[in-house]
Amino acid sequence: MRLEVFDLELVLQIAKTGSLTQAAQQAAISLQAASERLKKIEQQFDIKLFSRHSSGMQLTFAGESFLEYAQEIVQRSHSLQQHMLQFSSQQKQQLCLWCNSSAQSEYLPKILPEYLLQNPQLQIELQEAESTDIVTALTQGTAQLGLVSSFFNTEHLQTLEFAEDPLVLICPMQHPLAHNTQINLADALHFAFIGLKQYHSLQQSIERQAQQLGYGIEYRLRLPSFSAIAQVVADGVGVAILPQRAAQQLQSLYPFHYIHLQGAWANRKLLLACRHFDELPVAYQHLSEFLMEKRALLAPI
Repeated sequence: MRLEVFDLELVLQIAKTGSLTQAAQQAAISLQAASERLKKIEQQFDIKLFSRHSSGMQLTFAGESFLEYAQEIVQRSHSLQQHMLQFSSQQKQQLCLWCNSSAQSEYLPKILPEYLLQNPQLQIELQEAESTDIVTALTQGTAQLGLVSSFFNTEHLQTLEFAEDPLVLICPMQHPLAHNTQINLADALHFAFIGLKQYHSLQQSIERQAQQLGYGIEYRLRLPSFSAIAQVVADGVGVAILPQRAAQQLQSLYPFHYIHLQGAWANRKLLLACRHFDELPVAYQHLSEFLMEKRALLAPI
């Protein structure tokens, strides 16, 4: 067996968490694959790295010695990757991150500037698309890495939870619903809506939920952006459904009230997705690691 840095990182995660399951999740591989990798390492050196207890996995004496060298090798590997990125080409290196409209407008502008400042040789193109199209592009290999809504089927991809992205209902300040702090979709469907264009996946998911409840949505107006919708709602024309983060930011510009929507469909998440994280090009692995490290900054406002 050829020992890889990935294997050393897996051992470090097991030692850190005391759990093979958690280490496998962090490494974005199956529990079985993680178990087999650990077994092969132990067979190669004819040692036991961990002992198993009810409280979790604990390093053996040999494991502690192994861990010391593994930490140094992993640190040097990361340093080498970071250092050599700037020499990978005489031209700027371009990455393409596919993302839905919510990720592009509400989340990535908050964290990507730091990454670009840390990596002056990189250029990042944000390819905005509907979540369904991103899933297709990842599946077909057209895209390497993408941010998609958890509302859509990604079972055939590897995903990591990137951010909470719940939906809220917004209404005029003097609207009959304005006294509510939370609401079921069915209780709002008697009112006229302001919506996104028909092709937008968010609007499609809202309409699908309404159909399951036996309702159709009456649209007074369809608009291309969250900002335009917020302005029209504030003017008293109707109600609308937006991502919570967008609604919170737009409240500083337009006077409206927002109400939490109940139900699993509305409490969606943004997922970082690809076919296989450990098979991504190094630059994309580095970007995905950065995004996951910074997700704490994306907590609700």
